Amino acid sequence: MANIIEDIKENIEEGLEKIEEIAEKVVKDNLPEAKESIEEIAEDIEEAVEESGEEVEEVVEELQGKELEEAAEKESTEEKPKEIDPKEEKKIIEAKKKALLKKVKELSKKVETTTTEDLKEQVKIKKKTDTLIPLEEYVKSGIYLGTRVVTPDMKQYIYRRRADGLAIFNTDIIDEKLKEAGEYLAKFKAEDVILVCKRQAGWKAAKMFSELTGIRVFTKKYPAGILTNTQLEDFFETELAIVTDSWLDKNALKDTLNVKKKVLMICDTNNFSKGADQIIIGNNKSPKSLGVIFYLLTRQYCKAKELECNIPDLEYWTGELEETRRGAKFGV
Repeated sequence: MANIIEDIKENIEEGLEKIEEIAEKVVKDNLPEAKESIEEIAEDIEEAVEESGEEVEEVVEELQGKELEEAAEKESTEEKPKEIDPKEEKKIIEAKKKALLKKVKELSKKVETTTTEDLKEQVKIKKKTDTLIPLEEYVKSGIYLGTRVVTPDMKQYIYRRRADGLAIFNTDIIDEKLKEAGEYLAKFKAEDVILVCKRQAGWKAAKMFSELTGIRVFTKKYPAGILTNTQLEDFFETELAIVTDSWLDKNALKDTLNVKKKVLMICDTNNFSKGADQIIIGNNKSPKSLGVIFYLLTRQYCKAKELECNIPDLEYWTGELEETRRGAKFGV
């Protein structure tokens, strides 16, 4: 231990020498008073170190003696571990719990809390940014409006019933199903897909869908047997049939299933989805609703296939653009 103290002394002495050197550089020749003061301080430090060094040596010797005595006592007598009183132990645990709870409260004050209203607003914003089109456009087109009849297949997609008995689709699920349908349709080449739409409300949007994507469309009447009868002149093979209404387009649906090909079906609340590999839920009786559906399918398909085409705005598909022009013409 004495050797350690001597080493410390030597280190301090070296440090003092360096202080003096630095002091000489700082004060230079023009500040003799400052230099003398630094020298005096250095001498005082040396004296203090020598005195403290002697005291430290004495203290260390005393401690070493005590340690030897304690070690001898431990060897002679085995110390039994002190038993903690259960009551005291319980008090200690309670005190620790209180301390932890206090710390948690302090930390919780620092954490920024979010109100229920904030969470609702965040969910609304996320929905708006994640949907294919704003939810307001879905509502405006009436795509969420079903019929008074609800089949077991469609029951899971119903949000509620209106006072007049009409079933209402969940708009979030409508959007999800349209996304899934777009991804599903993108797996097929245009020449391997047909769209069947016997309902007049969807003719305009269906034809535009066909022009932009290159997918063959059948409106008004579907020629029965063209997918199954190889003897017909206009016979052809397909991999996927898009069926607008399983009841009106039942012949096309039947032929597609007979040749064991895939079906993408638009289902209203009164439709059965039997035979469909992928469905789109929504109002399949309104021109605005069908316009939204074919517009979104077109947009997703063209993007997936990297087709360069000028897709008209949604207002054209839903007929709102024509209504605006007609109103302007007649001064409405």
